[in-house]
Amino acid sequence: MKKICLLAFSGGLDTSYCAIYLKKQGYELHTITVDTGGFSQKELKEIEEKAYELGSVSHVNESIVEEFYQKAIKYLIAGNILKNNSYPLSVSAERMFQAMAIAKHANKISATYLAHGSTGAGNDQVRFDMAFNILCPEIEIITPIRDQKLSREEEIAFLKENGVDIDWKKAQYSINQGIWGTSVGGSETLTSDKNLPDHAWPDQAKATEDLEISIAFEKGEPCALNGIAYDATTLIGKLNDLGKDYAIGRDIHVGDTVIGIKGRVGFQASAAIMLIKAHEQLEKHVLGKWQIYWKKQLAEWYGNLLHDGQYLDPVMRDIESFIDSSQKTVSGEVFISLKPHRFIIKGISSKHDLMQSDDGVYGEMNNAWTGQDVKGFTKILSNPSKIWYNKNKELV
Repeated sequence: MKKICLLAFSGGLDTSYCAIYLKKQGYELHTITVDTGGFSQKELKEIEEKAYELGSVSHVNESIVEEFYQKAIKYLIAGNILKNNSYPLSVSAERMFQAMAIAKHANKISATYLAHGSTGAGNDQVRFDMAFNILCPEIEIITPIRDQKLSREEEIAFLKENGVDIDWKKAQYSINQGIWGTSVGGSETLTSDKNLPDHAWPDQAKATEDLEISIAFEKGEPCALNGIAYDATTLIGKLNDLGKDYAIGRDIHVGDTVIGIKGRVGFQASAAIMLIKAHEQLEKHVLGKWQIYWKKQLAEWYGNLLHDGQYLDPVMRDIESFIDSSQKTVSGEVFISLKPHRFIIKGISSKHDLMQSDDGVYGEMNNAWTGQDVKGFTKILSNPSKIWYNKNKELV
């Protein structure tokens, strides 16, 4: 019986090692690259050529950018989701969708084994394994890097022994690019005190002059940039192009991994950070107090579950329904000023703006009540606390 193995292949150090190792172990190697908006057509062609050079029998490049937006990114925007108040789940979110596409292709080619290049020390191993165990539980999972506990130096030595030359300078940093951001890992992110050097980032800051832009939303989804209508994924791409010239959205995320250890990773997510902050500002104007409060609670759970590889849990669909309902009035335009390494949200315009109400202007005038009404209101509002203090004066 053939040992048909489908390898999740990026063409990087880890998956190149896996390709050669699996061939040497007698597997019939098939490869798939799932694009979430991080590869150009030229890069995808080069990855395909490399896969065949390393012994793949078949290779597929599959784009899931639109699906990724519709099923995840739009909820990350609508939920204003930033893990630990900083990280927009750039790689965390896309991994589950890559894994689901890989599982689907594995079933299509009747694979008996699935392989990925995750190490044993991070979150990706959990995300891939979770999706595979749910969607194709009969297929055995192989993880050479994790199982052999390999260092990057050992992988490079193995590849050189097998005629594959690796540029050690490039291999020093692990870079993952997608439409929702780029992650950067290196020796500095293994420490708690060092920052990533400028050359570690794939894009360098070029712009020096301020740039005024506007982003329009329709029911919580980005729909126009500077007054020009775009579909959401095109708009995100254009925002990324603008933001990278200003080095906007760079940071280092520190958080808890699924497996219980602390992790640190650099990221640049220009479009993600600008869209989330712009959307959040618009919501402050158009949503009610309790809508904002409860959506924040559920959105945080949504982000945590997605980060931990739980996208396929049915509770995620329930939370999405709540988020969808909350976005009915989140339409309008947000005005932003881009500056080197930062941006400023200047304001919003929306026909649903609750601040622009005929009932009153904060700090200026009240049209729906009088000062006497407020006197009575505060007496009733303070009554429960007044009763408690009257009974418990000795505790104050």
